[in-house]
Amino acid sequence: MSATAVSSLFRHIETLQAHEPWGRLLDAGTGVNSALWSLGLAPEAWVGVTAAPAHAEQVQARAGEMRRPSDRLLVGNWADPSLLRGEVFDTVLADYLLGAVEGFSPYFQERLFARLAPHVGGRLYVVGLDPYIVGEANGASAQVVRAIGRFRDACLLLADETPYREYPAEWVVEALGQAGYVIESARRFPNRYLEKWVDGQIDMGLRRVARIPDGALAHGLRAEAERLRQEGLDLCRQEGGLRHGADYVIAARPAR
Repeated sequence: MSATAVSSLFRHIETLQAHEPWGRLLDAGTGVNSALWSLGLAPEAWVGVTAAPAHAEQVQARAGEMRRPSDRLLVGNWADPSLLRGEVFDTVLADYLLGAVEGFSPYFQERLFARLAPHVGGRLYVVGLDPYIVGEANGASAQVVRAIGRFRDACLLLADETPYREYPAEWVVEALGQAGYVIESARRFPNRYLEKWVDGQIDMGLRRVARIPDGALAHGLRAEAERLRQEGLDLCRQEGGLRHGADYVIAARPAR
């Protein structure tokens, strides 16, 4: 997701929600951005779930003061059938959860929305990112974004980590229908990646390069990192950002 997209995506969700109360809110793939936003809505109750203890620590550090005694932050995996068993929420937010599943429960994506369904008492909001490391990349900006994404993911794999696996909006709409949801809204938001994104993705890859035992390979990857960084930053400054791909917001309700 581009840095400029965060507020527009959440503002769109607020527009879709209109005057309907948030009620009990489940942040099903919580992170700092979604936690700060959803806790700021002051729902009746808030539960955040992440499969990564490090993410939970980040959320606690940044949003811990916003949590009320009744709010909960849990470390858990949606592949675990006992997680939040019997609990139902008025609003469920799946903020980039689909792509993140790959790192914790590979191949579970096709079952994710059915797994969440018993917990959705009202509306489910799915926020996602169209894949950008595969497919066509028309123009210099698109090619640089794809190259940076591929570099990052290659470093993760070589460091024995699993990259996120994003799915296009069309796949999500079809998967939600198969899981028994009715789609209420689906909208894309074109992305413009800024210099902070370029540095962040390159630095993420470089942190993994430090764990690659092949010294020659690591040296080559560091050189490629700085070449890509410079190319990306130069183009960002020339074009006012790298325009490529889109995030999306899909709102759905269980067909009960």
